[in-house]
Amino acid sequence: MRTDYLSAQDAAARLGVSLATLYAYVSRGRIDSRPGADGRSREYSTSDIEQLIERRQAGRGAAQAAAHSLAWGLPVLETRISLIRSHGHYYRGESAIALAESGATLEDAARLLWDCGNHDPFAAAPARDWPEAVSCLLHHAVPPLERTTAALPLLALDATHSHSADPHHRRDYAAQLLRETAALLCGAHPDSRPIHQLMVANWCAEETGLSELVRCALVLCADHELNASSFATRVAASTGANLHVAVCAGLATLSGPHHGGAVARAHAFIEEMLREQRPADKVRERLRRGDTLPGLGHPLYPEGDPRGSMLLQVLRATHPSPANFSHVQQLIETMQVQCGQRPNLDFALAAIACAYGLDANVALAIFAAGRMAGWLAHALEQQESGSLIRPRASYVGRMPLRED
Repeated sequence: MRTDYLSAQDAAARLGVSLATLYAYVSRGRIDSRPGADGRSREYSTSDIEQLIERRQAGRGAAQAAAHSLAWGLPVLETRISLIRSHGHYYRGESAIALAESGATLEDAARLLWDCGNHDPFAAAPARDWPEAVSCLLHHAVPPLERTTAALPLLALDATHSHSADPHHRRDYAAQLLRETAALLCGAHPDSRPIHQLMVANWCAEETGLSELVRCALVLCADHELNASSFATRVAASTGANLHVAVCAGLATLSGPHHGGAVARAHAFIEEMLREQRPADKVRERLRRGDTLPGLGHPLYPEGDPRGSMLLQVLRATHPSPANFSHVQQLIETMQVQCGQRPNLDFALAAIACAYGLDANVALAIFAAGRMAGWLAHALEQQESGSLIRPRASYVGRMPLRED
């Protein structure tokens, strides 16, 4: 049976090392530990132990290790921004789940992720007028991601502090950009309201619980370590590109079907199942064909995605039409019985949109607005490091006949 933490004896046996070596790993910060159930012993993180084992297995050569690292593998960059454990993720050492539960806003999460200290970059209200070309985008039927990606280069042309080296200026610039992108994603003009209130107000008249759900979702989406879009943002920022351009790389990456497309697939699946008279039969039929069920499971959370669990719990408690949500709940229970996996963040975002009669673009806009805070954190950290991200490739193609 798999557990999140192991006893000292089991941990040492799994690694094939002595207890002294295990303790050395802990003292160097390579394995997380916590007090045991008896209050005297300690337990050791299974996920950290497995990562150490993977490092050994990948250590047969630098090229092989690097290739393994790029796909759910070993860490490839140092960061102080976020940490993922099997039970949840952390922003600079603070639980993202606890932040969402405490009533924190996306702005609160951003201040933490950006390491603002006593400086509040959101203190100043948005002041500048948007270029006419950007305002025009709000009046056309352009999807949120495409609208935002098109507008950001135009907004970069006269952005204040876009090349300042002052840490406060950089964070003021990031705060303005976060407000602008959130507004673009929901089709509004930025103002000084909390971002979750601005977004809900522009999607629909306030309905019971939706503002609170969006607030929680934005905080939980704010960062998730070195995912594909955050890595793309860091690569762009490492070249010295300004924040507008760097987060465009994140948006472009999110638009791919293997990243942001997961939310759209989950939304389409839920909508399809809610129209069925016997959704359990349809779920079984899909599984018999070998089809996957969208929005289930996550490689980093083998026991279930805690972000999805929390959002569905809040949805269950706050939705004004329990009878409507009951169909989503029945679908979740059916999927768990049929394949044993729990809904992840993508499914939860899609379920929120479906429960309130909103389309898949709204679910993706929530994800993008929240993750924008993390992209900006990664861009700021990378710019301040001053290093260029330039990995090497392992060539496996046809070799030249002669090498000059």
